[in-house]
Amino acid sequence: MGREPVVVGVDGTPASERALRWALDEAFVRDCPLHVVHAWTFEALTGWSETTEQRVRSASETLIEKAIRNASRQRTELPEIVRRSLRGHAADVLERASEGAAMVVVASRTDHRIRQIVLGSTSMHVVRHAHAPIVVIPMNDRSLAETTR
Repeated sequence: MGREPVVVGVDGTPASERALRWALDEAFVRDCPLHVVHAWTFEALTGWSETTEQRVRSASETLIEKAIRNASRQRTELPEIVRRSLRGHAADVLERASEGAAMVVVASRTDHRIRQIVLGSTSMHVVRHAHAPIVVIPMNDRSLAETTR
C-alpha cells in the first residue's frame, strides 16, 4: 500500500468530529498517515479585542489536539497522525493539502440546501478543486444525535 496520507479537515464542530472518526478508521485500514488539518485566519482586531497571530495559531493547535483526543477515545490502535495548523481560508487550505493525498475527508454541515447553493461551502469547494478523491461525510439530524451521544 502507498504512504499517501488521508487528509481530514476539522473545525471543532460535531460534523468535523464525525469526519475525523471516519478518517481515522480509513487511514488505519489503509496503513497510511492521517493528516488532521485546521485552517485559521488572522485579523489583528477581531471582536473589538486585539489578538496576536501566535494566539490564533495556538488556538488552532489546541482545537486539533482536542478533536484528535475526542475522536480517538476508546481506540486501542491509531494510524500515524500528523497535525497541520495552516493559515488561510479552509477551502483553499484543504485544496492545497489534497496535493499528493490518497483522499480528502470533509464534513458537509450546511443545514439548508438553498443556502449551500447560494453561499457555497468548504466541502463544495473541495469537491470541485481537490487533487485527490473526496469523501464528504453528511451531517443530518440522525448523525448529529449519534455524534453527541
